[in-house]
Amino acid sequence: MSSNTDVSLSSYDEGQGSKFIRKAKEAPFVPIGMAGFGAIVAYGLYKLKNRGDTKMSLHLIHMRVAAQGFVVAAMTIGMGYSMYQEFWANPKPKP
Repeated sequence: MSSNTDVSLSSYDEGQGSKFIRKAKEAPFVPIGMAGFGAIVAYGLYKLKNRGDTKMSLHLIHMRVAAQGFVVAAMTIGMGYSMYQEFWANPKPKP
């Protein structure tokens, strides 16, 4: 049996809060998408009481589409931002 003692355990020592902050710095649009999703869900639950004659299923479909749209938009903007950072903000010198 071989044992690998070179394995770094620093990622296991990291707490949940610091891990989330580190990941948020690496990909800033993920927490924005999560917050928007949560806000739309909270708004949908708030408006659930005052939906009027609208059927429950139709209301839930509209809220689901709005939440998914916000997350997809945040992911698209995040990808555009990362492409900008990689290709236009810091262009690599040509050989």
